[in-house]
Amino acid sequence: MKIIAPISKADEVVPLAQAGVDEFYCGIVPPDWVERFNNSGVNRRAFGNLSTYDELNAVLEAAHRLDRRVSLVLNAQHYTEEQMAALLDLAGRFAGMGGDALIVGDMGLLSLLAEAGPKIRLHVSSLLSCRNSAAAELYRGLGADRVIFPRDVTLREMAAVIDATPDIEFEAFILNDGCVFEEGNCHTIHLPGRMGGPICMDRYQVAHARVDGAPLAADEQEALAANEERYQQWLWYRFSCGFSVTDQGYPFGPCGLCAMPFLDLSKLTAVKIAGREGATPRKLKSVEMVRAMRDRLVEGAAAAMSFAQGLRGRQDLCDSGYMCYYREVLEPGFADTAPARARRRG
Repeated sequence: MKIIAPISKADEVVPLAQAGVDEFYCGIVPPDWVERFNNSGVNRRAFGNLSTYDELNAVLEAAHRLDRRVSLVLNAQHYTEEQMAALLDLAGRFAGMGGDALIVGDMGLLSLLAEAGPKIRLHVSSLLSCRNSAAAELYRGLGADRVIFPRDVTLREMAAVIDATPDIEFEAFILNDGCVFEEGNCHTIHLPGRMGGPICMDRYQVAHARVDGAPLAADEQEALAANEERYQQWLWYRFSCGFSVTDQGYPFGPCGLCAMPFLDLSKLTAVKIAGREGATPRKLKSVEMVRAMRDRLVEGAAAAMSFAQGLRGRQDLCDSGYMCYYREVLEPGFADTAPARARRRG
């Protein structure tokens, strides 16, 4: 399995490649786009992007010297017809620089790039919500070379899709950034805290009432308050446990390390580290964790899972299941049965 990591500046390429990254992905908001459309909507992220074509070219040159691929993200929520034409130009410019692939989050754009765009690999963003083999076949027919699974697809569902559509590559999330809602149906952007933050983190006020108009009983009030407390706790986990890290710098938060033995056996092409806007040390520590886990796959599923859960020294956070991308790894006996099923498919 390849390790894919984000970059937001050219000087991240070498240290991340040395740490174990096989492929990179990045976004760009070039000055001509901002001047023409007066927004930064080239991709879904408002921050963590390159800002000039010179920067993008420097990223490609540095990565290619190290025999690493680079993908460019084009996955904003909406594009106008004029913006679609501008994206075709951007794709052509990227391909002309030697760019390796485009990550596309719009079905119309995917089809347009396949028909009228440059000859370049096309990767389907998780925002297009591929959850079954029929969807994978559709995207393949539209020109896709790889599909990135949404965060909420289970290991068993992934294995079934991969098994049914062997003529296309698949990629899945492994660390950082937990989407609270179904990301393919979310039409907001991730703003920083000083600008309000993501909509799913809004500190709204709630008031509960019975539909029959009767006052809430004490036990009902207690149950509703407990439910709200658990919801806020879940949000804390999904947003990287308050963006906290261990003493060694390993980030807490959404994680699929325990699932890597099963992702590997299901013939997944690559695992993806999220967080383009993250600081370089956070990206490096994330890669270090994934690389260490990949190196231990030869030890077997149970041993590798034990290593993953001990890596941060907080077994309680792993046991909660709230940090898991793939919570089925916590099912009793999963480590014994899932690899066997994967081997039979192979």
